[in-house]
Amino acid sequence: MIGDFVTGAEAARNLSAIEEAVRKAAAAEIMPRYRQLAAHEIIEKNGPHDLVTVADRLAEEHLTASLTTLLPGSVVVGEEAVHADPAVLGALHGDAPVWIIDPVDGTRQFVHGDPGFATLVALAEQGEVLASWTYAPALDQMAVAVRGRGAYLNGERLHSGSADPDAVLEIATSHPDFTSLEEDQAFARLVVSGVAPRPCGSAGLEYLHVAQGVLGAVAFGWENPWDHAAGLLLVAEAGGASATVAGEPFRIAGGNTLPFTAARDAATARRVLDLLRGARPGDEAVVEPGEEP
Repeated sequence: MIGDFVTGAEAARNLSAIEEAVRKAAAAEIMPRYRQLAAHEIIEKNGPHDLVTVADRLAEEHLTASLTTLLPGSVVVGEEAVHADPAVLGALHGDAPVWIIDPVDGTRQFVHGDPGFATLVALAEQGEVLASWTYAPALDQMAVAVRGRGAYLNGERLHSGSADPDAVLEIATSHPDFTSLEEDQAFARLVVSGVAPRPCGSAGLEYLHVAQGVLGAVAFGWENPWDHAAGLLLVAEAGGASATVAGEPFRIAGGNTLPFTAARDAATARRVLDLLRGARPGDEAVVEPGEEP
């Protein structure tokens, strides 16, 4: 077990070293290319809305080298590595500690010169996320969460708090460019009085907004672990709640019943799940405060 790596006597040193590794990767490979990308450095993966840049690839390589050095015996599941070889995802089912990496979450924003992108890193073992880092270098924001020890933004404790039941509930949802017809139908159920769904930007930063209590919830229809592992722990450690439409915790290794939500409190999560499921009043999904992947 590697719990001591992030909670034991050397935890403070290890956590600091990981944070420094994330910052160095962004400083070396991402920020020098921010608003400086040449056309040939931007490539379509699965269509015009699914982009990858040289910064994504080099930052993932940088993080892969530095993080596996910090924790010998660990392996990496990174977005770009999985795109090149889907078999890499199998590491999530293994016994080795796994670094889950999204080098540039919000690549479209990054390409367009928008500061709303982030580097996401999570450390997991046997399907359980132990710690996470959400770093928005252009915004100078570093959010860190450790299982059972809270969530912090630039050193300040995060508390998601309870939503005002009389206020309009804002929900960031899967962008329509990436949803199926079935998912569109589920998300259409969120268009009701008192609820304001909108397409998400960087998933990692939307999770941070939930953990800060400035966004009511997110609702997503895809399960790429690099998009969700860091943010789900962040929300849970800030006091939020999450579950799939089946009322189950989201599993980072996949096989989830989708869509799912993460919200600033359990009541909000139940409200969102009921809408997504088309449930009758009183037929609520099961979700507990602080539930996480």
